[in-house]
Amino acid sequence: MHVSNKYNVPCSRPRHLALVVAAVAALGSVTAAADTTVTVLRIESSSAEKRYYEEVVAAYEAEHPDVNVEFEYLANEAYKTRLPTMLQSSQRPDIYYTWGGEGLRDQVDAGFVRDLSEPMRDGWQDIYPESAVRAFTLDDRVYGAPLYATVVGIWANTALTEQAGVDAQAIKTWEDFENAVVALREEGITPLVVGGQDGWPLHFYWGSLVTRLAGGEGIEAAKSGDNSGFNGEPFVRAGEMLQSLVELDPFQSGFMATSYERASGMFGDGEAAFHVMGDWDYLPSKQRSVSGEGVPDDDLLFVPFPEVEGGEGNAQSFGGMNGFAVTRDAPDEAVDFLRFLLNADNQRKAAATGIFVPVAEGSAEALETPYARRVAEILEQSAFHQVFLDQALGTSVGATINDISGDLAQGVVTPEEAVARVEEAWQFR
Repeated sequence: MHVSNKYNVPCSRPRHLALVVAAVAALGSVTAAADTTVTVLRIESSSAEKRYYEEVVAAYEAEHPDVNVEFEYLANEAYKTRLPTMLQSSQRPDIYYTWGGEGLRDQVDAGFVRDLSEPMRDGWQDIYPESAVRAFTLDDRVYGAPLYATVVGIWANTALTEQAGVDAQAIKTWEDFENAVVALREEGITPLVVGGQDGWPLHFYWGSLVTRLAGGEGIEAAKSGDNSGFNGEPFVRAGEMLQSLVELDPFQSGFMATSYERASGMFGDGEAAFHVMGDWDYLPSKQRSVSGEGVPDDDLLFVPFPEVEGGEGNAQSFGGMNGFAVTRDAPDEAVDFLRFLLNADNQRKAAATGIFVPVAEGSAEALETPYARRVAEILEQSAFHQVFLDQALGTSVGATINDISGDLAQGVVTPEEAVARVEEAWQFR
């Protein structure tokens, strides 16, 4: 932190006092020359996104030569595992990536997170839609700032779907999706690739189905214990539908031993026709492919997750509202940098690169890729955006949801047993 100290020492003071003051002044000048370091912890991201952060940091440091900003990246699972411990230590980051929801609440309740309500009210939150700020608002206080929204859908390789006579753009319902899986398997093409090892990619199936069936209101009702809580019919049916899909043999061999990163690269290599994943996988799937090029853009589609007959949440979307929080003891410079990173100008620059779909108002106009524009359309048309259940329901419940999603896919639990475990985790969180 830049410190400026000025001392006016009268000549009449004793010489030894003057020497003491001079020494203090000298120390002050050393402090003034010292940099404040702001550390930012982020989940591992694409090289394009890292370059974007580097450019933002360079611009900020040019304006603030007394501040040094450092980004650190951890793989998804390592991030989730290490973050709680890091927040409790003296090595906690000043700024860290967050999905909001009950997971953020746990961190707030533990006293790890800085309240951003006041700086947000100072014109900061005006650039974001209300729904984006709401994801980081707890008890009317704001504890995070939004960066971008994500949507779970189906990445489709049309070069493969067309071989099987499947029109990927025509997939609208769950029945359409299952029929496509059957047609692909009959043609000898692996329908779906999934990183079952990590849990959360399979949760994208169960969580998306829950959102389609119950909708945001149904999920909130379950949290309140209404309609049998998480033992309710929509949650059971979501498990039944996932297991019915698995009976069609949709996944690659050894899917439970495959990481998300590997599955992403496999889709990029053309080893499966579909990948149910977030919109962010556009660049990673290319970079993780053997060629480094991935599926050619002309053969790539992003299809909304299918609707379910009679579903209460068919007009809703499922995904993330991602942003950053500031830790309790972080310097004020951390708040200042975060505000700079997430301002409208920088979000428009991010949109132009195609690395994600920012939430700052007006930034969507800068989106250049058809996939990013499609995601923006889905979000705009969505009546409600449900945050990932493994984040929205908190760390312990989220871990249970990821576990039961894998167990459902392997057929080692019934849908009723799976939701009973979720309900128990929610009650004892």
